[in-house]
Amino acid sequence: MKKGEKIIFGTIGVMIVGSVFVSLFRSADTQEQGAREIPFYSTASAELKVKAAKLIKQYRCRSCHSLWTVRSPMQAVPAPALDGLGSLYDEEWFYRYFSAADPQAILPSRLKEEYRMPSFAAAPEEDRRILAAYMSSLKVADWYLEETRRREQEKLTGVSLTQ
Repeated sequence: MKKGEKIIFGTIGVMIVGSVFVSLFRSADTQEQGAREIPFYSTASAELKVKAAKLIKQYRCRSCHSLWTVRSPMQAVPAPALDGLGSLYDEEWFYRYFSAADPQAILPSRLKEEYRMPSFAAAPEEDRRILAAYMSSLKVADWYLEETRRREQEKLTGVSLTQ
């Protein structure tokens, strides 16, 4: 075997051993976390999920917001993710927010005016109630609640609490 080949095989061997150690380290960390990989869940009934999905599509909510941490690569609007917001706000709060003529009076937005949350005050009351019930069902696991609060505060103020 030539010297160059020994170097190449040695480098590959070191990379393989390094990968194994990294995998073992990550595996141990994952086992400690348990099922903490996806902290978001919904308490909504199957019926509510179906009704809300139709409204989310009808009102094109996903053209700005991500849900279940899925964001469209074509999405340019920096609207907040909806995941876990039901752990921060209750159904009545969401209903007041969706019913407000000016949602920014309830939850100020730092986005440019054309990207701000539109008012749903003119939408049928049933639609607003369904959306409020569904949004309040979008929960976050206890171990991730502080991170969700931090992100919401950062979104509202523009100041990172981890600085």
